[in-house]
Amino acid sequence: MSRANVDVPTNKTVAIRSFSYLKWISIVIALLLSLPVLVIVSNLFNGTEIWLHLVNTVLADYVTNSLILMLSVAVGVLLLGVPAAWLTSACEFPGKQVLSWALLLPLAMPAYIIAYTYTGLFDFAGPVQTFIREATGLGYGEYWFFEIRSIGGAIAMLSLVLYPYVYLMSRAAFLEQSANTLEVSRTLGYSNVKSFFYLALPLARPAIIAGLTLAMMEVLADYGTVQYFSVTTFTTGIMRTFYGFGDLAGAAQLAGILLLFVSVLILTERYSRRKIQYHSSGLRKTSQRLIQLSGWKGAAATMVCLVPILLGFALPAAVLLYWSVFEAAPLTWDFVKLAWNSFSLALYAALIAVFFALILSYAMRLHKSKSVSYAVTSAGMGYALPGTIIAIGVIVPLAWLDHKIIAFVKHTFDVKVGLLLSGTLVALLFAYTVRFMAVSLGAVQSGLGKVKPSMDMAGRSLGLTPMGVLKRIHLPLLKSSILTAILIVFVDVLKELPATLILRPFNFNTLAVRAFELASDERLVDAAPASIMIVLVGLLPVILLSRSISNNH
Repeated sequence: MSRANVDVPTNKTVAIRSFSYLKWISIVIALLLSLPVLVIVSNLFNGTEIWLHLVNTVLADYVTNSLILMLSVAVGVLLLGVPAAWLTSACEFPGKQVLSWALLLPLAMPAYIIAYTYTGLFDFAGPVQTFIREATGLGYGEYWFFEIRSIGGAIAMLSLVLYPYVYLMSRAAFLEQSANTLEVSRTLGYSNVKSFFYLALPLARPAIIAGLTLAMMEVLADYGTVQYFSVTTFTTGIMRTFYGFGDLAGAAQLAGILLLFVSVLILTERYSRRKIQYHSSGLRKTSQRLIQLSGWKGAAATMVCLVPILLGFALPAAVLLYWSVFEAAPLTWDFVKLAWNSFSLALYAALIAVFFALILSYAMRLHKSKSVSYAVTSAGMGYALPGTIIAIGVIVPLAWLDHKIIAFVKHTFDVKVGLLLSGTLVALLFAYTVRFMAVSLGAVQSGLGKVKPSMDMAGRSLGLTPMGVLKRIHLPLLKSSILTAILIVFVDVLKELPATLILRPFNFNTLAVRAFELASDERLVDAAPASIMIVLVGLLPVILLSRSISNNH
């Protein structure tokens, strides 16, 4: 009896301490991950001579081209994504079962890789124009052919790989729409087309805008495509200012303006959803009558869904595979080393991101306070920012800290040391964690949300501390969520280009950087093996996503 009286308060004390530690640890992690954004914002109003030069010469081009790209790609992804989503959710036509998941495949194709492929096909020296010259006998300048290396080419490339964001969101919205609503429209005499424009489309508007916002943020974040096509945007400007002028403050200011663009996009998306709430009756799955499309209508529906897949995935993947197998130089030990660098780096980054996500998610589960909620929200902000912004935001404080360490060691021990943080993989891993924390947080929080609170209570009643509950109960139940989070972050890191270009240590390469370097040197065929490796690995989360959607519907 006396032992019990002693144990209970002791366990309680441990629990309270664990709670408190977890709360403060989560706040410290959130502050750490918010550091790059705070650095960028603090540099926003620090004018330098180079900054004034940028304002007077190229800033207008950066703004104009970025806006043209965003608006044009927005139109492109809407035209490709929304009709495909409506057809696969509301209609029955030949090939629908395969096309509905195959429309996600372009998600595995980074925009810069599809740009290399189409340039290899449609450039002056490519097989298409060569065939035209041989077939017609015309020479250079004697026939018209579109210029792939242009802002129009960049718009096409980005639209082809980013439309799945709109497709995913709008399809989910179409699938959840009440069958009764559409049935009522038919009783009122609306045709299928009228029902789509007057009911289905307005009801799905919040989801479509959410997908559109994601696609436009990816446009702002893109560096590989616009740099390869010589389109000057904010990301190319940041890289030129950083590498060309060596002006970190100027690059940070450009990143700050880009951050404003991203903030406007996020606020616009939230404003568009204000006070808008749509509710479904939930009868869709059992009673919805699909529109039967046959004959030329069925063929047209199949083509509408097939074209984005062919252009956004099948054709470039087939070309890359052909180049890799038949035309590229045989793989060497250097390629194996390159793949090892990429995979090990991606794995480390994924493990770190998921570890932090677990702490933050569990702290949020235990603490219902606003401080923890704000901390978790701010920790996931990095996903909305381009890699260039995060890279600049990471290198500024780490370089400052490095110089302080070097001065301290020199003064105290009279020993010279090199860069310990900003010139090593530490900076790269830090940037990846900031950039992809939201991805791991989403997967872990989703898994943790499925564990009933009664499981926590049962564990605590058996004498487990909060950390004991996490280790003995939650972690075994979260295995699939954790593996999903690791896989998605792994693939995202593998594809990430701008942050890797800025922060990678000297003489350290990854598959994405090597593909970019070879393509920049016009060695498109040699860039194919690294590119196809990224695409093939990128298929894994797409398959996972397809299976998840199939299970839900």
